[in-house]
Amino acid sequence: MRNPARDAPLELGGRSFRSRLILGTGKYASFELMRDCHAASGCEIVTVAVRRVDLSAKETLIDYIPRDRLLLLPNTADCYTAAAAVRTARLGREAGLSDWVKLEVIGDRRTLYPDTGELLQATRELVAEGFHVLPYTSDDVVVAKKLEDAGAAAVMPLGAPIGSGLGIQNRNNIALIREAVSVPVIVDAGVGTASDAAVAMELGADGVLMNTAVAEAKDPRRMARAMRLAVEGGRLAWLAGRMPRRRYASASSPPADAPLA
Repeated sequence: MRNPARDAPLELGGRSFRSRLILGTGKYASFELMRDCHAASGCEIVTVAVRRVDLSAKETLIDYIPRDRLLLLPNTADCYTAAAAVRTARLGREAGLSDWVKLEVIGDRRTLYPDTGELLQATRELVAEGFHVLPYTSDDVVVAKKLEDAGAAAVMPLGAPIGSGLGIQNRNNIALIREAVSVPVIVDAGVGTASDAAVAMELGADGVLMNTAVAEAKDPRRMARAMRLAVEGGRLAWLAGRMPRRRYASASSPPADAPLA
């Protein structure tokens, strides 16, 4: 039975994390703003697109990430084949970023939906090479189970297309994936506001990854704080267990002649 007063930390790749919110590093107006949002969110993991960081530059976003407190999670954004994604992950590791990888293998340029066949292939290869692989995938139960079998440290089903802000489109699919796999489930993409993050957690997700929802908010620092509270509140609600849904009303105050429980 769940005890809402206690919650175990998020376990990923043999490490424990107090925060269940993961933030990206793109689209911010400045590196300083990005740093402030990371701090306001309380996150402990941040994603960085390997292909979009010029490590030879005098100053990069990496300089604004306190690596003693935040785990760097390189991602393979802009990769459209397993071979390209594997090569990018290797480059990130060789550059000293991390042996963790948020694995993206895109199959469609308009929707940025993943190519799940290529994704599975890349997952198997990178796991064999010792990477902690967190694959961005469709909200498909069968694919999620195959990724788990391939050795993924977590599965990361999309809530809606990347950067759309549409919220969780297939709530039942997220819940089914949570039931089907034993590795952590992290909803990745589609969150637009705090209520979307809360819904993801209330469905049983172990965490939420987002970028645009914070970076493109009118006040990104406040939104980062809102997302922190939403993830915490949604997690607590899931642990507590929601009331049953009823077709008809049920009075909060029973009639005076009703028998006492």
